[in-house]
Amino acid sequence: MARHRSSASPLALLYAALIVYASLYPFSGWRLPGVPLLSFMVAPWPHWWTGFDLVSNLLGYLPLGALLFGALVRTGTPTGPALALAVGGGTMLSFGLEFTQNFLPQRVASNLDLALNALGTLIGVALAWLIHRSGGVERWQAARDRWFIGRSAGGLALLLLWPIGLLFPLPVPLGMGQVLGHLLQGVAALVEGTPVEAWFGQWFEAWGDAAAQRVALAPAAEFALVALGLLSPCLVAFTVSRAGWRRIVLVLGAAALAGAATALSTALNFGPEHALAWSTPRVLAALIAAGVLAMLCSAVPRRAAASLGLIALTALVTLVTQAPSDPYFADSLQAWEQGRFIRFHGAARWVGWCWPYAAIVYLLARLGARDAEPHPDQAPTDVPPTISQ
Repeated sequence: MARHRSSASPLALLYAALIVYASLYPFSGWRLPGVPLLSFMVAPWPHWWTGFDLVSNLLGYLPLGALLFGALVRTGTPTGPALALAVGGGTMLSFGLEFTQNFLPQRVASNLDLALNALGTLIGVALAWLIHRSGGVERWQAARDRWFIGRSAGGLALLLLWPIGLLFPLPVPLGMGQVLGHLLQGVAALVEGTPVEAWFGQWFEAWGDAAAQRVALAPAAEFALVALGLLSPCLVAFTVSRAGWRRIVLVLGAAALAGAATALSTALNFGPEHALAWSTPRVLAALIAAGVLAMLCSAVPRRAAASLGLIALTALVTLVTQAPSDPYFADSLQAWEQGRFIRFHGAARWVGWCWPYAAIVYLLARLGARDAEPHPDQAPTDVPPTISQ
């Protein structure tokens, strides 16, 4: 099988990293366990469990299995070894994390979790194999070549992750990237007990006082923040998509995803009856303005789209750092960290915090790379030959 640059590879690595985060969070209180390290393998059925835990452990590893298999077959691994490596990889990751949980007081190593994780991986691999067997991989490759340029795996991975970041509670709809305060807290913890602790502590305290005194964003700033939140992923998409009507479709799809993900996030936090509470006239006007502006930019060359994307993303992260966290926002974060969303919390939180910065790095790399693609109006010439089953 021919080798291809696949967005499944970075997505599989990122998803595995997020599983590690969700399984070991909050990474504190490490100690030596008072029981044999492998005793969880022969433990009886746990006394305390919920249906949500069973389903989340099963479904949580299903995408990992599918991504691992897809990444392996797309990079040229034969089907048989790809099946074994994908199932074994997901299972060994689960075993390693369950083993590590022995050293965390807030975590409990469980053979039931391991079995459910392994089963979820197997189901994900089986579904991916069925898609591969039915020719789905070849159809996806053909569709990708019609819609996107070559070497677009990184951009596609960013675009697929963007709606996940919207599921984490945000201070303003589509306002991703509010990571500065949390980053400073982490730095404060690292420098504790060092010679620079006093200096940094004073600076951090001053920053915290300024943040506490922030008032709500001005209407114009909120409008701009929402609009930039939609315009930015559209410009990222233009750097890897082919020119023409396809870019218009991508803009409409981004707007639909933004609305659906924001509504789902609101419903998860405040109940289904409040799913559309975010859709104020100002927010809707900002989304419409961003959609129109994105369509006007759809004809620009890919390098120009990358430059405009850098401007939009820089403005986005600058504005979002000025957005205050109101009490309702803080309460929703606490509910996510202490409630049943903890298993999903790590994935959505880190994507929501880091997506704009990852997109900035990606666009800088696009500007620095030599564009060997054909003219946007030319038909793609890099369509691979049909892969025999």
